[in-house]
Amino acid sequence: MPETREPRDRARATPEPVTDEFGRGNRIFPSSGGQPCPPRSTTGAIVASILIVEDSPDNMKLFRTLLTLKGHTITGILGGDDLFRTLGEMTPELVLMDIQMPGKDGYTLVGEIRASDHKGLRVIALTANAMAGDMEKAIAAGFDGYISKPIDIRKFPEQVAAALAGDLPRQG
Repeated sequence: MPETREPRDRARATPEPVTDEFGRGNRIFPSSGGQPCPPRSTTGAIVASILIVEDSPDNMKLFRTLLTLKGHTITGILGGDDLFRTLGEMTPELVLMDIQMPGKDGYTLVGEIRASDHKGLRVIALTANAMAGDMEKAIAAGFDGYISKPIDIRKFPEQVAAALAGDLPRQG
């Protein structure tokens, strides 16, 4: 039987990450009080669980592809109808949300998030609303950042990485 060694200082020991029950590879570290901790890639970039709320299947496919190539775990929902059911199943490090969707729009959904148990989520508006004042309106509605569409496929992964690092995008 192999020898098992307990760390001398449990508070300083790094716990092993546990894959969530949904098998999506989301990392949950027990010592963080149950809060997800974004693991880092070998290059030091944050690799995260990201929820995309978007009504366009083509945009969803593009966003998923660009972010999966960077190592992120992506969950996508078409429109906002399943948002709270999905949030009940996972805790993403970042939510990218379209503003103009049928049914509940992004403004309504971010307001509901801010009034819920999920109010601490980092939510970035991903929108074709790129007129003067649209970014300010999104921030005032409760979004943490703003990325306009059409996205620049070279900049988009960098904008998401910046948002994950706490440098919230406020540009087109």
